[in-house]
Amino acid sequence: MPFIRGYGTTRFLSDGTMRNGEPAAIAVDTIALLDALKIEKPVIGGFDWGGRTANIIAALWPERCKAMVSVSGYLIGSQAAGKVPLPPKAELQWWYQFYFATDRGGEGYDKYRRDFSRLIWQLASPQWNFDDATFERSAAAFDNPDHVAIVIHNYRWRLALAEGEAKYEELEKRLAQAPTISVPTITLEGDANGAPHAEPGAYAQKFSGQYEHRTVTGGIGHNLPQEAPQAFAQAIVDVANG
Repeated sequence: MPFIRGYGTTRFLSDGTMRNGEPAAIAVDTIALLDALKIEKPVIGGFDWGGRTANIIAALWPERCKAMVSVSGYLIGSQAAGKVPLPPKAELQWWYQFYFATDRGGEGYDKYRRDFSRLIWQLASPQWNFDDATFERSAAAFDNPDHVAIVIHNYRWRLALAEGEAKYEELEKRLAQAPTISVPTITLEGDANGAPHAEPGAYAQKFSGQYEHRTVTGGIGHNLPQEAPQAFAQAIVDVANG
């Protein structure tokens, strides 16, 4: 698994490149990686930012995606959608998005990125009793010098508080139409996901090809690939085999 921009060992080649975390940019990075590795048509799976990236590739470049596994279903959004107020209970779940909209939030995340991320893990996966070693293996990826800039830009972009780049504008316009996904897909959801997420019935119609949803039980939270690796891997195998 490669590190996306802003994480782990991935680095920008130029100090002058915009530290852009908008969804289309991350998807284009992934297509470029496939090109570099000469991987023509993989099965793509992921959760959270990875799930959204998989959705975008499957929607905009179906010829480059054999099939998809997406945790929490259909995750394609837009700045217009991000502007729509939600009921108070739903807004509360997005508290960190509003925190990141402020200078205090950016500085606070930079100063306390490990404490912040551990808290998110606990809130998003309330029944996952991960140990310090498990957390630290992932947290090391947050030490990337561009990490905070990418994360803050991503969340501010969602609320239309930060501009993207013109070269991604047409892609974002297409994504704002909430395109359906035609490639074979299995969506997964943990039975104890504490992060904001839609019910499976709300997005089933967004998948027009061969489609199946699976709920993974046993106190599985937001980070399903790590909490239930067998279920995630089995979904990859099954969707690949049709």
